Amino acid sequence: MLPIAIIGAGLAGLTAARLLAAAGRPVRVFDKGRGVGGRLATRRITHDGVTHSFDHGAQYVRAEGKGFAALLDEIQARPWPDSLRRVPAPGMSALGRAMAGGLDVTTACEIRALRQEEKGWFLDHAAGAQGPFAAVLVTTPAPQAIPLLAPHAPRLARSLVGIRYAPCWTVLAGFATRLPLPDTLRHRGIIGWAARDSSKPGRDASQENWVIQASPGFSAAHLEETPEHVIAPLLAAFTAETPLFAQAHRWRYALLQSPLGAPCLWDGALGYASDGCLAGRAEAAFDSGTALAQKVLAA
Repeated sequence: MLPIAIIGAGLAGLTAARLLAAAGRPVRVFDKGRGVGGRLATRRITHDGVTHSFDHGAQYVRAEGKGFAALLDEIQARPWPDSLRRVPAPGMSALGRAMAGGLDVTTACEIRALRQEEKGWFLDHAAGAQGPFAAVLVTTPAPQAIPLLAPHAPRLARSLVGIRYAPCWTVLAGFATRLPLPDTLRHRGIIGWAARDSSKPGRDASQENWVIQASPGFSAAHLEETPEHVIAPLLAAFTAETPLFAQAHRWRYALLQSPLGAPCLWDGALGYASDGCLAGRAEAAFDSGTALAQKVLAA
């Protein structure tokens, strides 16, 4: 039996992979990043010999359905900043790592094109090609998926054009002493969200680590600027205190503005799933990946 290829090791891709593997289908997952989890991401920064941890993508997850709630229970995600929202420990990336356990995942591999040959589907990348595969499921943000799907499934690709995202510049800053601020802030000028990351369960509470996410408007206006040019205004809007260090990360596809309005897409050989199908929440990516896996298994 030929394996199924999944492009994207975020929550939708890993969910689909787990369900297909549990049903006995061979699966291979590919992601251009260095790790798994997509925006469920944690960055570690070493300053003066001390390592600081920051959840620089999704800040928390929330479960409304039994399936996603069971997954969060499985990894022992804990409440933060209230009883309705939860975080894995020691960082948000722990969720993706747990889900990838036992799966065949290749990271640092950017798929540039799909090819259909007599033996099956092949994935072209900088170092060569992978394949053959029985089917290909794409779970990246829609703007990255469209060029892969359009040559082979133009109607499917056209369906993704309406999915829109807003970008987000995120600053990661460590301070020497505790700031006189609550653990979370929202809608503070050019700041859309800020959180004391070190207040989350399983983090080092002796540190004062903050994640500062810019508003969609600021992020869009400064999208192509260097990190140095966005750190200064965001810190100035946040506090008068000088940080020990600060870094910035640019998410081009961060906040879903216009969803597809369907759980997933599947044409019998190529499929698409992501949070862009339903809503801008982690659980929506889980639900989309679940729906696509179910369609593949029913085919």
